[in-house]
Amino acid sequence: MVRSKWKAPYVHYSILDNIIKNQKRAIIRTKSRSSIILQSFIGLIFEVYTGRTYSKVYIDEKMVGHKLGEFAFTRKVGRIHEKRNKKTKTSKK
Repeated sequence: MVRSKWKAPYVHYSILDNIIKNQKRAIIRTKSRSSIILQSFIGLIFEVYTGRTYSKVYIDEKMVGHKLGEFAFTRKVGRIHEKRNKKTKTSKK
C-alpha cells in the first residue's frame, strides 16, 4: 500500500540523528529498510541490513522518494539450470 500524500514521509529517527551528527559524511548503518529516502540523503552512503549482512547503498538523485530496502537485495541471484561439471574417472590402460 502507498502512504497517504497528506502524511509526512516515514524516516526512522535514528537515521536523522546520525545525519545531524555526521557532518563529515561517514557511512550510516541502519536496519530501517522502510525509511523513505529524502533529498538531504543525496551523496551519503548507507549500510542497509539484509537479514544476514549489511549492503552498501550510495544515494543518488534518482532514488529520492523510494525506500532504502528497495536497493539492498535480500535474495541472491541464483543459477537455476546450470550444468554441473562432474569429474569422470579416467581408466588407465
